[in-house]
Amino acid sequence: MSGWPGSLPRVLKVSTVNVNGLRAAAKKGFVEWLAATESHVVACQEVRAEESDLPVSLARPDGWHVVHAPSAAKGRSGVSLYSRIEPESVRIGFGEPEFEDSGRYAEMHLPEVIVASLYLPSGDVGTPRQDEKERFMAAFLPYLEELKAKAEAAGKHVLVGGDWNIAHAEIDLKNWRANRKSSGFLPEERAWFGTVLDAGYVDVQRKLFPEGPGPYTWWSYRGKAFDNDTGWRIDYLMATPGLAEACTSVVVERAESYDKRWSDHAPVTATFA
Repeated sequence: MSGWPGSLPRVLKVSTVNVNGLRAAAKKGFVEWLAATESHVVACQEVRAEESDLPVSLARPDGWHVVHAPSAAKGRSGVSLYSRIEPESVRIGFGEPEFEDSGRYAEMHLPEVIVASLYLPSGDVGTPRQDEKERFMAAFLPYLEELKAKAEAAGKHVLVGGDWNIAHAEIDLKNWRANRKSSGFLPEERAWFGTVLDAGYVDVQRKLFPEGPGPYTWWSYRGKAFDNDTGWRIDYLMATPGLAEACTSVVVERAESYDKRWSDHAPVTATFA
């Protein structure tokens, strides 16, 4: 790992963030954040735009290799990956026909690591949206298991960053008692997240900071949720074990104040040495 592009840097930094509409975020500070970040790879979710809708500063900014995976439903979902390291290949979707063009998953295969951007459906109890979320989870878990096995056989690591839309434990949201029947904290969703961990993926933030509470990554725009830090931790960087062992730092880049937010989520940035 002597240099880049073409190989991984000695210290690799990766960020994940739900931008809550890339064009809207760009007007509030995302472009400046992207230019200033030390991350080598940035995974974005809820982009909500076709590449043709984006200015060059977002579609193909200087110094970045980019893959955009928009949703066939215009103005919804969408994930992107920005990488300062040239990818060997890219993949959009994970082979499940229902979700291939839903703008919820994309991969970049870098020299030693596969980095993915995931936007898991948010769900809504008692509605078709929750059914969709459950179908997605059921289809996605086998793919994660397969991806890990194939990567390890090839001597590679895997890092799936994204908005997983599940708070795994009580320490992952402020008002957990009031949300026990809410999508994102349902027992079956939390159990499913546990199966991802059982499959060998490591929540690198919890590995370094096992106690909690938080730090949270999403706060509602309603009321004083941000000011009172009444949030949810639903944005994760999930790594295969070898890469997780190399993680030295995970930081939630929480805005200094409500008016300086460019999304209702904060970037989560991990450093791997």
